[in-house]
Order: sequence, then structure tokens, then C-alpha cells
Amino acid sequence: MHRARQERAAALTGRGELVRLENVTKRFGDHTVLDGLDFRVDAGRHVTLIGPSGSGKTTILRLLMTLTRPDEGTIMVDGEQLFPAPEKRVREIRKKIGMVFQHFNLFPNMSVLRNVTEAPVTVLGLSRDEAEVRARELLELVGLAGKCDARPAQLSGGQQQRVAIARALAMRPQVLLLDEVTSALDPELVAGVLDVLRDIARSTDITMLCVTHEMGFARDISDQVLMFDSGRVVEAGPPEQIFGDPEQERTREFLSAVL
Repeated sequence: MHRARQERAAALTGRGELVRLENVTKRFGDHTVLDGLDFRVDAGRHVTLIGPSGSGKTTILRLLMTLTRPDEGTIMVDGEQLFPAPEKRVREIRKKIGMVFQHFNLFPNMSVLRNVTEAPVTVLGLSRDEAEVRARELLELVGLAGKCDARPAQLSGGQQQRVAIARALAMRPQVLLLDEVTSALDPELVAGVLDVLRDIARSTDITMLCVTHEMGFARDISDQVLMFDSGRVVEAGPPEQIFGDPEQERTREFLSAVL
């Protein structure tokens, strides 16, 4: 696994930076969630954020999706300024970003196929036929080729989350954000969803930014792991270092509690 990761990293060299946060601060009332954060993700990399609940990890994803806005600092995506920026530009840049949430947020009145095709048709302007071809390919990728006509209520939680993954990929994002995508699932369904994400990580060059408490998954798919605490990056490095020989006592404390 380590050698494969090195070869993949070498192949990605020179692709450049895709996401950058510069001096980003986010407060909720008197509580500072992110404190002057500087953070970057290079194109094609798989970066995983770990750390205790409330350390600011999910806030980074929400800032990139413009679900919330920073109090200070600059956010860049693919060389364009996401914040601060006019709303029209924000909407265009946001098309480059896909997100899979903790909860599936599928449209209950639509079929699986329609859930995956709706945004590419209405937002990207694809024809219905083109969107359906892409959707069927993605549903096959996530192991749900036979569920195109089903409604979300007819699926298990794990299947619904796999539909949500296909829906995010249907928008052809440059970066895929994953926010604790297995936390709402029954334990026996977690492995299937993580296997789908492992396949996507290995078979595509999409950039991935992942928040997870699944440490085995983080070790498997990551090019880089960032340990967060109190709105700051405590330690960053390849998974072999972070999980095998962390330098910071706070990282060692956290890992000893969750492994």
C-alpha cells in the first residue's frame, strides 16, 4: 500500500494546488472554531482530517460548500477566489465542488435514477439522455445498477448513501468533500460504503477531502492526514507517519483513544 501511494503521489506531481484557505477564522458567538487557519489541498490528492469532535474539521467542508462563511481570511478554489467574492461567481465556483453529507438528503419522491440526474440537468444544463447515461455508469460504480427505479425508502441506509455518492460524482466535481459519511449508518452497513469510496479513490483522479472517525479508512485512502485540535492543524503528514509514529503528544493522545 505504501509503495502504491508513493507511485500515485509521483504521478500527481506538478498538477498544482486546487484548494487554499489563507488565515481563515470562523467564530460562532464567542467560540472560535477555526483560528487563522492556513490549509491547502493539491489536485488529485486524498486528504483526511482527523481529530476530536468540535475541532473545526466539518466547518472547513461547510466553508468550501458556502453553507457558512468565514469571519476573516480568503478561500481559493482552482485559482479563483471563493470568498470574498460576488454571489454569481460563488455559484460558478461551487460547481467544482461536490459533497456527501452524514445524512443522505435524497429526494424521497424521486427514483434513484432521477436523484442522480436532477442536478446535472437543472444546474449543468445536460440533456436528460446524457445525464441518464452518466447516472447509470455511476450507479454501476457504486453497486446499484439494479436499483434505478427504486425510491429511497425502498433502500437500506448504506444503499442510500451510495446513491448520494453517485449523485455528488454526477456533477463532475473537481473536489469531493466527504463529511463523516458512515456516521448515520448501522455498523453492518459501514464496510460496504467505505469499500465504494476506496474503489473511487483508487480508480479515479478526483481530489478528495474527507472528515472521518474511521481510522482504518483514513490510513487506506489518504495521501496526507491532518490532525486537528481547537481549530488548528496540530500535525500533518503521510498516514504512515501519523498513524505509525506521530510527533505530537496531542496526536498520540487522540489516536490512543480511538484506535
